[in-house]
Amino acid sequence: MAQHLDYLKETPSQTAGPYVHIGLAPGAAGFDIYKTELGKDIAGPNAAGERIRVEGMVTDGIGAPVKDVMLEVWQANASGVYAHPEHPGEVEDGFRGWGRVISDFNTGEWFFDTVKPGPVMGRSGRPMAPHINLWIVARGINIGLNTRIYFDDEAEANAADPVINLIEWESRRKTIIANRSEKDGKVVYRFDIRLQGENETVFFDI
Repeated sequence: MAQHLDYLKETPSQTAGPYVHIGLAPGAAGFDIYKTELGKDIAGPNAAGERIRVEGMVTDGIGAPVKDVMLEVWQANASGVYAHPEHPGEVEDGFRGWGRVISDFNTGEWFFDTVKPGPVMGRSGRPMAPHINLWIVARGINIGLNTRIYFDDEAEANAADPVINLIEWESRRKTIIANRSEKDGKVVYRFDIRLQGENETVFFDI
């Protein structure tokens, strides 16, 4: 006689929850688990190119800072090459081009240090303007959000970038452009992320 089997179904999608930092960035949450934290120096000490700091804040639909954000960051080096087995010998020793950064639990501010990436050749054979990729998670976000950081001093490259040109409303393209300044002798790019509402940051469905 055949038996009737009840199979468990998938659970509904959940937000990141209050423990995302413990699992993904434990050092920032006060847990000394890993020998080397993924940290805020994305490029490493041997990377060539212009040293920069990227800083910003994530805000919600009413403009309030979101203080428990985690960002995954990945980028090419100054020559436009990603650290990948397909590119042996084309990146500097120790260049990872990837890391995890969390916001300050009190202010909501976040930052990371790196080198400014070079133009990257896209899959279509068209060059993409220098950019940094971001994946954003926090409580209240069901699915991680993907966006990019472009640079305001790369206007010519940005104008020809195939991804930027996918954004139909030109007024929204500025939401993925970081603004250059100098602080204490360091080059700093400011990139604030708005999750909802007026001037909402462009997020990509990838």
